[in-house]
Amino acid sequence: MTVRVLLADDQDMVREGFCVLLGAQPGIEVAGEAADGHEAVAKVAELAPDVVLMDVRMPGMDGLEATRRISATTRVIVLTTFDLDEYVYGALRAGAAGFLLKKASAGALAEAVRVVAAGEALLAPSVTRRLIAEFTRLGGPRAPRRERLGRLTGRETEVLTLVAHGLSNAEIAARLVLAEQTVKTHVSNILAKLDLRDRTQAVVHAYETGLVRPGPEAR
Repeated sequence: MTVRVLLADDQDMVREGFCVLLGAQPGIEVAGEAADGHEAVAKVAELAPDVVLMDVRMPGMDGLEATRRISATTRVIVLTTFDLDEYVYGALRAGAAGFLLKKASAGALAEAVRVVAAGEALLAPSVTRRLIAEFTRLGGPRAPRRERLGRLTGRETEVLTLVAHGLSNAEIAARLVLAEQTVKTHVSNILAKLDLRDRTQAVVHAYETGLVRPGPEAR
């Protein structure tokens, strides 16, 4: 199946570069381009791409607002220049499925598109650290939704805690002495019970509800 991608960036050269990189990858098609958030929202409605590569800093409507408007129906990968970009946290809260550095290689770019198109979240350890740092700065939970955590079993709560600390399914399986498939099932159940779309939202939810707080275990 071909993954159709929309590129949203206000710099022509950046869009052209990504077009060349993605165009050379099997199974990926650049469906369209947008120069700002307004155009990105309009193009998503017109073209129905599978994935949007979204720059944050654009004139008019920025990438955060555009992501909020389309993330319920379209998978969004936020593009950023630095992994400590001040907008990474906001982008994840806006519904982005993950983020990618603009300096990423063609292979990394293609893999990110495929991973997100398949319904997974692109959440690198550096992003988890960024979330932790931001919650430290903000001083704790921001949303009174902790009662929803009562829907989880004890094991599911344990798995969510480890997910929020940035562990992969394989690492969680090793930590809890479980089969990796069992961990995947727990993660799927967590998302369904908490009405979350993906792993990225699960991490944000865990911190916002206070289930996980910044501390020495986080990585």
